[in-house]
Amino acid sequence: MFIALKIVRLPIRIRSKKYFWITLGVGVLVALHWWTFYQSIYLSTASLGILCLSTVTLHVTWLEPLLFRKPFSWVEFFMGLLVVVGIYIVSDDFKGNELIALAWGLTSAVCAALFSVFNAHLVHKIPSTAMSIHEMGVGFLFLSGVLFFQGKIDSHLFEMTTSDALWLLFLGIVCTCIAFIVTIEIMKKLGAFTVSLSINLEPVYTIILAVIILQEHTLLGYKFYLGASVILLVLVVNAIIKRNKSKTIISN
Repeated sequence: MFIALKIVRLPIRIRSKKYFWITLGVGVLVALHWWTFYQSIYLSTASLGILCLSTVTLHVTWLEPLLFRKPFSWVEFFMGLLVVVGIYIVSDDFKGNELIALAWGLTSAVCAALFSVFNAHLVHKIPSTAMSIHEMGVGFLFLSGVLFFQGKIDSHLFEMTTSDALWLLFLGIVCTCIAFIVTIEIMKKLGAFTVSLSINLEPVYTIILAVIILQEHTLLGYKFYLGASVILLVLVVNAIIKRNKSKTIISN
């Protein structure tokens, strides 16, 4: 990302000391989000990990009014609670590692909500490219520290096939760096709640891909799909409400 931004001459410096330190703090939240998210997947399935992120919108509804004094929306909060109902249905017959995976996944959602809310505020103060490079840099250093204290930084960490290396580059460049910058830029127009709502559509294609590529349908029971359906229904209804609300504002 650093090399690419230097080549295209996009801003990477944060001139304000105040926002510099806030951005570094948000970078730690991003790293915690990644770490807890992949812990959830490791202990369970990709489908469960991504489904937990559906609770991000619930956390955004109370975090924005709390941190930045935005009006509290009971409609958004109620929709968020319905998502929790879906999560409850999904986890009803969980036990052992699956419950631990659920806890990791929900922790990841809180971290995602926090950095989404802060980024939605910061994007109006500093360039999105500068935010991204600093947050990614802090994320790299933080996770490297975690691996170091876990004793996992050794030669075995870098042993991988060519296929693994190419997939990691694809995930790092396309699915992380580019997506991160674009998401922050979009927040200028749409806000944290709407962006997190769109991100919550990830369960749809993640579950489909997990079934096709990872054969996870053999690991998931009917309650998972029932709970997932509740969550996806909430997302659709919420999107319709937002769309109608936008039309009403425009017409007035």
